[in-house]
Amino acid sequence: MSEVTRDQVLPTLLTADHNRSRDEPEIAANIASQLEHMGLSTWPISVLRRLRDAIGRQSPQRVLEVGGSIGHRSAWLFDMFNENPIERFDIVEQGAKFGVILHRLQTRYDASTWSSIIVNDFATLHAEDKAWKLTTASGVGMDERRLSDRYDVIIIDSPLAHLTPDLENGMELLSRNGVLYTIEPETPVGDYEELDEEGKAKVDGFNDWIGFIQATQTTHHIAFVPLFGGTLVAFFKR
Repeated sequence: MSEVTRDQVLPTLLTADHNRSRDEPEIAANIASQLEHMGLSTWPISVLRRLRDAIGRQSPQRVLEVGGSIGHRSAWLFDMFNENPIERFDIVEQGAKFGVILHRLQTRYDASTWSSIIVNDFATLHAEDKAWKLTTASGVGMDERRLSDRYDVIIIDSPLAHLTPDLENGMELLSRNGVLYTIEPETPVGDYEELDEEGKAKVDGFNDWIGFIQATQTTHHIAFVPLFGGTLVAFFKR
């Protein structure tokens, strides 16, 4: 990244790395089968592969993943970080049952010394962290903070209704040369009934996403990478 201008960082990071295996890591493949049986969704393999390539090329030290689910994407990252150790890998997951599964994954990779599983809503966690920053400025409560001051990589995988607030919170935690990754949400189709709160939330969430992209263009470089099954989106400070 030090060899290119800032407007060329994302195009450089987001190209495929042909020196890495195209195969899905074994543990991730097993989790993908579990997801199918549980009726849960995950990011497309092509998106995960490109995400892995970009993060590997970036060589971060601190990584935050929001929306860990049962660890399919996390397994891709654990697999890479086992070969190239990092300082810190924090995974935020709201579901307590999923948190238990993530802890098992963490143990399987023997990663408890450099990774943490945080079971909480990201918005709540971020608000608590901001409050703790006020106390840590005087040296009080340093051990209570659960998030890092700055992350080199942040991955946001949130429901459409919460996507934009989580992206905004994630932006505040990025380091100067940090990159935030997410996947482009699908456009809601069709009308929703007056009492359809879920349908309204999706439409409102998508409108918020469009507004977020428009507002962020002045402060960040943004890259959209269309891949099979989805589009990876990356943000990098101007």
